[in-house]
Amino acid sequence: MSFVIAIDGPAASGKGTLARRLAAHYGLPHLDTGLLYRATACALLDEGLPLDDVEAAVAAARSLSLTDFDETRLRARDMGEAASVVAAMPAVREALIDMQRVFAARSEGAVLDGRDIGTVICPEAKVKIFVTATPETRATRRALELARAGEEADYAAILEDVRKRDARDSARSVAPLKAAADAVTLDTTDLDIEEAFAAALAIAEARR
Repeated sequence: MSFVIAIDGPAASGKGTLARRLAAHYGLPHLDTGLLYRATACALLDEGLPLDDVEAAVAAARSLSLTDFDETRLRARDMGEAASVVAAMPAVREALIDMQRVFAARSEGAVLDGRDIGTVICPEAKVKIFVTATPETRATRRALELARAGEEADYAAILEDVRKRDARDSARSVAPLKAAADAVTLDTTDLDIEEAFAAALAIAEARR
């Protein structure tokens, strides 16, 4: 199998930043799979459809293209909450599995981050890292991220969102958020980005 790095973890744990850094280091393509669910939710909202419309959500998921994402919009706080709703639908997850596996099957390898990469999408990945941090730390990071983007950053509301998403992602019936049995857990609570990257790189090199 090609060199695939699977990075999972809850919201604002730092997995996306680490995935991008590792992809750049190894010269590999990177896919933030959370954007697929955010784009699906965005399509429903744009059409004025309820987020719990399974048929419409599946149709939106199947029509996605990896090349036309408006990342600025998709990374907004409200889109993250909406994505968590559609991501809990088994039919939506099924509709997006092939797209993710095709991306991971590139001959040179790939880096993917999400909630179920090591457990469902790429169970044979050579490198599996489960990135985590306390809810309070993750809420602080998200608040700072939103503030830098010029958005309102209510820490208490963000912390509540983080906990709600953790509960929803961990409790869903299909592909719940959890570390793969052979994943290395990386707790970034007390690490800055350079320390976290160094730790992630050491894990990747040890598993390579």
